[in-house]
Amino acid sequence: MGSFGIGASVRRKEDKRFLTGKGTYTDDINRPGQLLAYLLRSPHAHAEIVRIDTAQAKLATGVATVFTGADLQAPELKVGGLPCGWLVTSKDGSPMAEPPRPLLAQGKVRHVGDPIAVVVAETYAQAEAAADLIEVDYKELPAVVAMDKAIKAGEPLLFETAPNNLCFDWHLGDKAAVEAAFSRAHHVTRLELVNNRLVSNPMEPRAAIGEYDPISEDYTLYTTSQAPHVHRLLIGAMVLQLPEHKLRVVAPDVGGGFGTKGSIYNEQALVLWLAKKVGRPVKWTASRSEIFLTDNQARDHVTEAELALDKDGKFLAMRVATLANLGAYLGSFAPAIPTWCYGTLLAGNYATPAIYVGVKGVFTNTAPVDAYRGAGRPEACYVVERLVDRAAREMKIDPVELRRRNFIANDAFPYTTPVALTYDSGDYFKTLDMALKAADYTGFEQRRREAATRGKLRGLGIASYIEACAMAPSVMAGQLGARAGFYESAQVRVHPSGGITVFTGSHSHGQGHETTFAQLVADRLGLAFDQVEIVHGDTSKIPFGMGTYASRSLAVGGTALVKAMDKVVNKGKKIAAHMLEADEADIEFADGKFTVAGTDRATTFAQVAFSAYVPHNFPIETVEPGLEETAFYDPTNFTYPAGCYIAEVEIDRETGTVALVNFTGADDFGRIINPMIVEGQVHGALVQGIGQALYENAVYDRVSGQLQTGSFMDYCMPRADNFVPFTLETNTTLCAHNPLGAKGCGEAGTIGAPPAIMNAVLDALAPLGIIDLDMPATPERVFRAMAQHQQAGR
Repeated sequence: MGSFGIGASVRRKEDKRFLTGKGTYTDDINRPGQLLAYLLRSPHAHAEIVRIDTAQAKLATGVATVFTGADLQAPELKVGGLPCGWLVTSKDGSPMAEPPRPLLAQGKVRHVGDPIAVVVAETYAQAEAAADLIEVDYKELPAVVAMDKAIKAGEPLLFETAPNNLCFDWHLGDKAAVEAAFSRAHHVTRLELVNNRLVSNPMEPRAAIGEYDPISEDYTLYTTSQAPHVHRLLIGAMVLQLPEHKLRVVAPDVGGGFGTKGSIYNEQALVLWLAKKVGRPVKWTASRSEIFLTDNQARDHVTEAELALDKDGKFLAMRVATLANLGAYLGSFAPAIPTWCYGTLLAGNYATPAIYVGVKGVFTNTAPVDAYRGAGRPEACYVVERLVDRAAREMKIDPVELRRRNFIANDAFPYTTPVALTYDSGDYFKTLDMALKAADYTGFEQRRREAATRGKLRGLGIASYIEACAMAPSVMAGQLGARAGFYESAQVRVHPSGGITVFTGSHSHGQGHETTFAQLVADRLGLAFDQVEIVHGDTSKIPFGMGTYASRSLAVGGTALVKAMDKVVNKGKKIAAHMLEADEADIEFADGKFTVAGTDRATTFAQVAFSAYVPHNFPIETVEPGLEETAFYDPTNFTYPAGCYIAEVEIDRETGTVALVNFTGADDFGRIINPMIVEGQVHGALVQGIGQALYENAVYDRVSGQLQTGSFMDYCMPRADNFVPFTLETNTTLCAHNPLGAKGCGEAGTIGAPPAIMNAVLDALAPLGIIDLDMPATPERVFRAMAQHQQAGR
């Protein structure tokens, strides 16, 4: 299809409404007669609720109702807590601790921001003012924030059902083989790492509007969701016990999701329940302060890692022990992130014969930790690539050479790792070479010397990454503890005039699906790009779908779309054969035409579509009228994007400020549908990954459990002037198990950027004898490290 098909950098359809302020976000929606909700939240990290008095609040101006956790406990109300979507089993075979998570705190609060009451009023200001009138008596309890302390005997417990605050004690790999490899190793590299906690901070805060129709008894939830059908299932069936056909979930434009909006939250269920109680729609929109306190946070690992090597630098084994913070409650997918999404990626791009990883999931008096862009894979890549660079320095081997010696060979695919995955395709050598050339790796030492003349410390860091995208086959996921499937759906509705409406179970929160999916349709069916409409985000319109996360939209949702289009074409061939008086087996389809093979007899896609709906010349005895098909696709494996990032930094000796001066990458995303959109996705992910390495850090007071970085005044978000233009190359090895050959691109930058940046920082500091530093590499941290080295050297 030339300038509009696969491989074309088509400008995004969505951008016209976004750039002109015509987008429709949840907070843009206002229902007739709606009320506003305000949640009163705990100021304490850990406390018993002794008494709540709402009498004065209920009498306040404009207030419709006030509810507390105690009000929701009555069995006849049928209000459940938020469910967890993944069960992890500990290494002893026992199931994880799965404590309840009520919509409003009942008896006890477990983190600052835990909701304890909801006020519904005519205006938000009235609801907030009334909440100030609620009297709450707390018995404050000691808080546990540090994971190493939380798991010790005798420390305060968040839940009696989770001894030592342990949710699970999970492992993966062959421990005996690893121990044997370490016993014969020529060299062992050891590291202690902290993967710092992050706050997601999408541009659009979370929001929800609940509506109830007393005549039809139908509920409608408008919300910021990456997976409307999943939210309908979990909220309807498991929290409010509603028949699914009675609940409609609408997720309009979503201003950034990043995994944070893939989980369900208290407020989404509350506004639905409240709407029926008060007989009017109820709306809630988070403030930025609430985002910091209550949105799922991310990462927060403490890890001890070891790499065993032989005398030639070949990897023999890896051993990893991780404490993973889960926060105060289990998020929707939280147990999977530091286990199956993390441990399975510790092989990286390397042919390491044996790997063993143990992970302890820990409850603490902090906000819940769950999926965030990359979700487990950034944490794994950080461990692997920091180890590789440290090993290269210790063994005096060039870090590029050490990687080459240990990469999985091109002829080894499909390659099964020691940690349960089978990579289907890849060429890690080529992506490395592409990145090195683009970064002018051979000229770096000259640039380092030049920087020294200006009083700067210059360093270069490399990180090779791999990720597992598109989730696993549903059967495998179920065996690993998932309580959901990971297929996707698509429905292709051909209109009588030949235009197309696609209903996709995937959801867009900034990725450009309305453009990319339209390109797929235009390319396959030979239509004009503007003849294709993409519909998503409304459970009353789309077939049941699993939504968008884990870079799955194209590889899984796009494949479902291809399968649905194949069905349309196959039915079209039957109709065309009748119209052309030919055998169906002789009908070929290409470039929007059905042709009798070997002849010039043909009919267009539009003519076949018209005949399908106006069946005057139609095989009515064997084919039903109409042209509309639905397909579901369940992948047979993950997809495995991979690549290499190279960062160059300069450090100011006087202030410790780290400046990013060059950033180069080479990515393998399989077949690319729209290069412009892919480049934008990579840029966004790189900014978030570099943000983790240099700027962002969520910090809780270790005694009180108070969030010390609760606003942009304290939590440093990266800005445009922190970056240089990225130089990006693309390699292509096709995914072997989906018809598009696509692998996914949306999370790569968050995975490969942090270790590349930190390896560069440590390379710059190496002449000073500094070999370790935790993220983020802020000026204060770098300055303190240099000062401590200077004092130690005196």
